[in-house]
Amino acid sequence: MSSARIISYTALVTFFLIVIPLIIKAQTTSYTQLCNEVQIARTINDKWAAEVFLGGTFSSTSGESRVLKTNIQRYVSGWVNYYLSPRWKLTSSFAYYYNKDVPDIGQYFSPEYRLSLQGIYFFHKIGFTLFTRMRGEIRFIMNEDGEFEDKYRYRQMIKYVQPLNGKILRKGVVYLLATEELLFKPQAKSEGITFFDRNRFEVGAGYLITDDIQVELAYLNEFMPRDDFNEMYNALEITLTFNNPLTNLKNAIFPKPAESDQDN
Repeated sequence: MSSARIISYTALVTFFLIVIPLIIKAQTTSYTQLCNEVQIARTINDKWAAEVFLGGTFSSTSGESRVLKTNIQRYVSGWVNYYLSPRWKLTSSFAYYYNKDVPDIGQYFSPEYRLSLQGIYFFHKIGFTLFTRMRGEIRFIMNEDGEFEDKYRYRQMIKYVQPLNGKILRKGVVYLLATEELLFKPQAKSEGITFFDRNRFEVGAGYLITDDIQVELAYLNEFMPRDDFNEMYNALEITLTFNNPLTNLKNAIFPKPAESDQDN
């Protein structure tokens, strides 16, 4: 059996063993969300790259059913990526989250600073992309008393990307994507659940407008088990990605002369 199938089966079995019993055990409160994110990537050289993510989330809350009425979160994060080998990418980021009325945190202003360290391992396959991501997070988040507390979390994700009208992602290609992610932390929101935090499942599609601009539309289901009740988020995600936008803009404004022109 291939390593990709082993990881997929492991994630599936883990989901059923952990999540399904918790769904049956407690009542579930559901929320509807709209998430949007802009990703700007910049290649530095063959080994290094940098990224900036800008995003926000609108959500229904316990006191407001209209999704677009409440903006519960805005954030900015900067990433540094190092390509250790064709299969391994190591990354680190620092982010700021403006949290307000986040159902899982509480109905109060709770800003957060987050440091992330992660490794991504690629399973090289012909015709599709499969990788697993291991991420550790150190979170400094404000509590109800206005004091910052440090929280720790581990995230394990596997992602599958399947181009539909081409073998690689380039201009004009439509692709499907699916992710499964399990999150763990020492202390959850409610006492009693002290290890497994939540499950995130995502499925969607993307389109490359150009080789360096792409848009994704996805559905995200996020399930959070708690002692007295469970929480579930049903989110529509819109992601817009720009690769090397400043370089592309410069080349568009000041195009390099063709070789034939240079010879003349």
